[in-house]
Amino acid sequence: MADKKKSKKKSEETEIVEEIKPSKEEYEVAKWLRNNVPTKKTKFLNHNVQYFTGKKAVDALMASTWGTSIKEGDEPFFTSRAHCIDFLDVMLHNKFFHRAKKVPINEELLKGKKKVAKDEKDKKLMKEDKDKKDSSKEKKKKDDGESSHAEGKGQELSENEEERQKKKKKKVRLEMHFDQFFADNLDAYVWIYEPIPPHYWLFGALVVMAGIGVCLFPLWPPSVRLIVYYLSIAAAGFLVFVVFLTVVRTIVFCFLWIVTLGRHHLWLFPNLTEDVGFLASFWPLYKYEYKPPVETGKKKKKKKEKLSDNEDEPEPDQKEPDVEVIEEVEGTR
Repeated sequence: MADKKKSKKKSEETEIVEEIKPSKEEYEVAKWLRNNVPTKKTKFLNHNVQYFTGKKAVDALMASTWGTSIKEGDEPFFTSRAHCIDFLDVMLHNKFFHRAKKVPINEELLKGKKKVAKDEKDKKLMKEDKDKKDSSKEKKKKDDGESSHAEGKGQELSENEEERQKKKKKKVRLEMHFDQFFADNLDAYVWIYEPIPPHYWLFGALVVMAGIGVCLFPLWPPSVRLIVYYLSIAAAGFLVFVVFLTVVRTIVFCFLWIVTLGRHHLWLFPNLTEDVGFLASFWPLYKYEYKPPVETGKKKKKKKEKLSDNEDEPEPDQKEPDVEVIEEVEGTR
């Protein structure tokens, strides 16, 4: 009996569940929907996603070659909207897209999150508002005549604001829907399927071909191998030259900086080690900066004392010589 139980458990474990793979038609319909049905971008679980509505998808398929007969007497692929909805429901279960729930974002919810941070600021503003109100009461008495003219403008502005608010699109965020099925309505369906662009296949094929070509290097013609040899030497020499330039520019900068006590800064090829293009890394040829020495506190005090002493001394434009001349004249008398 024990052996039978063990054999049953092993048979249950070894049972392979065959997964239902999507058909070729499903892939073709998915590619067509991705290219022809309008989508919108939003955030879903902190990820940027694209979604479409079920009604637009059904309308687009029924108006396409999938829903109309190409030749007379031939039935289209989708004979009715119900058939189209059932097909898209199968695609949903095959994880081409999933159903999401639209949740409108109210400005009150956004403000509620920011209230905690603004409570302290509001208390300070309340005190300032009281002072402003007292001063504004006095101004209102003087501006009574002007207020009637401003009211007409205020009404026009309020009407324009209402029109703008109506034109504004409602912000929506998506949440996971527990009921996963396809319906012919305005529910949101988030794309999971992302077709691989054709240029990815091209670049991948080129990389594979390049790898195979490198592996077959001993079978190349001698002339081609010689050209590749010289090119590799030139590339290695260029790398050595760049390393030599970096060493020389640092030596020149350090030598000039030590000799001038940090006042003169000279960089040869300043963009050589920066994240720029090939040509931009070798231009400009040099960069020179002069940085004057920083004045300490004692030097500043000495300068202030000298300036104060110079202020006490008489200026050369004063009229002291005239006083001396007057004294000499009085002596002669």
